[in-house]
Amino acid sequence: MATKNTTSTTIQPLFDNVLIKPAEAEKKTVSGIILPDSAQKQSQIGIVMAVGSGKVAKDGKTIPLVVTVGQKVMYKKWGGNEVKVDNEEWTIISQDDILAIVA
Repeated sequence: MATKNTTSTTIQPLFDNVLIKPAEAEKKTVSGIILPDSAQKQSQIGIVMAVGSGKVAKDGKTIPLVVTVGQKVMYKKWGGNEVKVDNEEWTIISQDDILAIVA
């Protein structure tokens, strides 16, 4: 179990939830065209900032999470809930909504 301490906010996800800081959206196209804020797509890749203790199975045993703090992950586009952490939009999602660990 890990906690992300920010300057004024501490968020500890519960159970199989994961706190993710999304990567910044691309501000420029491959060809060099600068995109306005309204045209930038929200990133589906982010850094794991904190994880819960794990999912509790029906038999009462805790199933540990696969992801750990600091890993870069790809997650579902519409999954999770946005939370504000020190004026930044972060996302809390279930581990089930994480699609891949990005190397």
